[in-house]
Amino acid sequence: MTTNLKLMPILSKYRLPNQLPGEEIIQIVRRDSFVLFRKVLFFILLALVPFIFLVIVINVFPGLLEGSLSYPALVLGSSAFYLFIWLFFFFSFIDYYLDIWIITSERIIDVRQEGFFSRVIAEQRLYRVQDVTSEIHGVFPTIFNFGDVYIQTAGEVQRFLFHEVPNPEIVRDTIAKLMERAHNRIENADQPSSGGIAPITNNL
Repeated sequence: MTTNLKLMPILSKYRLPNQLPGEEIIQIVRRDSFVLFRKVLFFILLALVPFIFLVIVINVFPGLLEGSLSYPALVLGSSAFYLFIWLFFFFSFIDYYLDIWIITSERIIDVRQEGFFSRVIAEQRLYRVQDVTSEIHGVFPTIFNFGDVYIQTAGEVQRFLFHEVPNPEIVRDTIAKLMERAHNRIENADQPSSGGIAPITNNL
């Protein structure tokens, strides 16, 4: 499978931190949509809990809904429960949407949202990447083709993880080709030019 490495124009909503001259975005990666679907399904099941509880109360304690204190308490408890669900769903969506990995022509950038008001950005130059591997484990990841991409580097952050991303093999191949291109560029820059002065030899 070949990977298209045509450079995409930089999108205005993704501002590259410390953008390098001539640097362009190759690919923007976020978690697979199945991860968001799994979270939504979980919160839908949680939202059904009060209804199940209400059915049990009506069948076991039919007079509980007619009490002057019990009925407002049930309404207040249900409202607090749904508010709790909504806040955690909103946080889960923000965490899913704002956690992104940006592959550029020069770097790999990891943007992680930690809470509502905290954001951590880590980056690594492509010429420091030493190895790239991809893994797919589980039934649903295999069916929907999403998994993890591990990037071993020589910098301070020695390992980058693209977690639950779609088409991990394509992401791996893209990074590997960019890594090879960056290594070749560094090697060519280190080689002496052919037009230099020839070394002086002494004939004794």
